[in-house]
Amino acid sequence: MKLNILHQTRYRYAEAASLIVQALRMWPVESAGQHCQSWRVEVDGSLLQPTCVDGFGNRVATHSVDRMVDTVLISVRGVIETRDCQGVHVDPNPGLPPAFYVASTELTAVNAQISELARVASGPGGALERMHLLSNAVRDRIEYRTEQTGVETTAAEALVLGAGVCQDHAQVMISAARSLGFAARYVSGYLCPAGEEAAASHAWAEVHVEDLGWVGFDPANRQCPNERYVRIACGRDYRDAAPVRGVRIGGLAETLEVQVQIAESIGAAQQ
Repeated sequence: MKLNILHQTRYRYAEAASLIVQALRMWPVESAGQHCQSWRVEVDGSLLQPTCVDGFGNRVATHSVDRMVDTVLISVRGVIETRDCQGVHVDPNPGLPPAFYVASTELTAVNAQISELARVASGPGGALERMHLLSNAVRDRIEYRTEQTGVETTAAEALVLGAGVCQDHAQVMISAARSLGFAARYVSGYLCPAGEEAAASHAWAEVHVEDLGWVGFDPANRQCPNERYVRIACGRDYRDAAPVRGVRIGGLAETLEVQVQIAESIGAAQQ
């Protein structure tokens, strides 16, 4: 499948900021499941190129705005070919070993409620079957509702609330899988809509399964990633894989306007 992607994020400040520094993780990495034909990231119309690769294998660039500014526009345009690998992610540059992703983080800390949730996957059966059970259990417990959680909401908090978005489903899945001794990590990217659904940036989990490697699970949609998914970055939790993270001086009352358009190229052959 060939996908055309447009992703624009405009930051507005009621009171101008005097300095903004942001780290961007917005460039896809080549893998068995995706090949990038073209990709361009701009900040206020100026091309931004990745300058390094972090420990998780993500391509990263940092930019700064050292002047009074009340708006910043980050724009991503690209064309990427994808294919369905049945959820298995094969990376030619695997980076950190799976053992690194076993330990909890602040956003994915395990508590009694998460341990209880994980019991659905603690019985007999193969690891892959157990993780599918866990993914569905996460979705059963957390209703998809926007504006209920934020980027600093922990997995434990989202589970108690019983509502959240894909980010929360992914982090609860990661936390529960780690409580069972599995290596698990957070993935950020895009999901091409089917039917009348709206295009959006997306997040899901990957769990390391013996004899298969890293396998993606998307609890929000009760499925494994397929050719409609574009993988951008990964890490231990949202903070490691966030498309944009930064600091600023001034810039009170920040608001975001986000536009995402993802469409399959007409006449593109299914791979």
